[in-house]
Amino acid sequence: MRIHILGICGTFMAGVARLAKQLGHDVSGSDTGIYPPMSTQLENNGITLYDGFDAAHLQPHPDLVIIGNALKRGIPAVEYVLDQGIPYASGPEWLFNEILSKRTVLAVAGTHGKTTTASMLNWILSEAGLNPGYLIGGVPGNVEFSAKCGQSPYFVIEADEYDSAFFDKRSKFLHYRPRVAILNNLEFDHADIFKDLADIQKQFHQLVRSIPGQGHIIYPANDRNLKETLAQGCWTPCSTFGAEQADWTYQLQADDGHTFDVYYKNERQGTVNWSIWGMHNVLNALAAIDAAVQVNVPVATAIAALNTFKPSARRMEVKGVINDITVFDDFAHHPTAIQITLAGLRARLGKKARIIGIMELRSYTMRTGHHQHTLGQSWNDADCMHILQPKEATWDVTNVLETSEIPAHLYADTETLINAVAKQAQPGDCIVVMSNGGFEGLHGRLLSALGK
Repeated sequence: MRIHILGICGTFMAGVARLAKQLGHDVSGSDTGIYPPMSTQLENNGITLYDGFDAAHLQPHPDLVIIGNALKRGIPAVEYVLDQGIPYASGPEWLFNEILSKRTVLAVAGTHGKTTTASMLNWILSEAGLNPGYLIGGVPGNVEFSAKCGQSPYFVIEADEYDSAFFDKRSKFLHYRPRVAILNNLEFDHADIFKDLADIQKQFHQLVRSIPGQGHIIYPANDRNLKETLAQGCWTPCSTFGAEQADWTYQLQADDGHTFDVYYKNERQGTVNWSIWGMHNVLNALAAIDAAVQVNVPVATAIAALNTFKPSARRMEVKGVINDITVFDDFAHHPTAIQITLAGLRARLGKKARIIGIMELRSYTMRTGHHQHTLGQSWNDADCMHILQPKEATWDVTNVLETSEIPAHLYADTETLINAVAKQAQPGDCIVVMSNGGFEGLHGRLLSALGK
């Protein structure tokens, strides 16, 4: 079958493309803003990429067009598909029909930590010899690609709450029908499709409704928003992690979380000693261990696997070290994610090292100011912040800067921002670049400027 994918370079759709290729289909795709790591993965898999959404890319007609959720009515390729009557589907719909309906699905949902936790779970199952299939919204550190069909009954998927397509406004994860579900956390996000927290909780509860009574749900014991969601009705056994009263807990052996003991119902199970840090990763690990146990992986095997786990790309990834200045790349784009990212690095470095933060307020939720009242407190573990003025912002970003407890600076363009940071940086500094996009190639340009 010839399949063409509109919006192919999104993290999810690139994974769908790779899975379709593995199933033996002839795959091509179109997108704008094509950049690594996803574009590299696609090209290395023999998938033809087209720039833009021209209807000519659909000639001759493919057998099926998979349409990403970034595509809207009025786009030439979309209108051509509808006018010509070419069969089409959303990515989640195709994924369920072709793969997930035949597998035992382990889904990782939540506002934060989906990519990392799904990567951990996939690595545990792989090290346990289960050879799972998986689709993860990024590039996992321990494997070469973001998606694989696998050869076992198990499939690990990062379960996104964002909508499926312009013709299907349900959350993606409602298509997946998991047997085991991790609900990592729940906060307000995606203001472009959700009007408030209750709107998101409704989608999460629809997910809960789809999980069988012989399945399993895993969630943090102290997350009030998830507790409210589950209180609307839950027909599946649950277990909890994180807090003292949870089923799965921890005891730190290092303040930055790179070594910690794992406990189940107050009984020590073993020690995780890995190369990453941050309390968020400790909690992610507990959830992943619990999910693996639900498919009969021994706890000791899960812990041993985590000891060799490597983080996904763009999760505090070191992009380079120039003149003893380290530049990190992180996907943080929500105040909570920003806070835990910087807090983890501060715990790692101690109080003496200097952290310089760089931020792009790129998401719709950030551009429209939905988090402006908590944003200024999210970066307090840094020593200073440099922020790119969001395009089409509907709020006055300077209000946050004026109330910030640390020096914070706003820039109209990346070139001026880069020059200011390069001038400020000194040997021993750590620079954390936070964005959910390409940030105009800022990472490489900054390293070049630091080298000069």
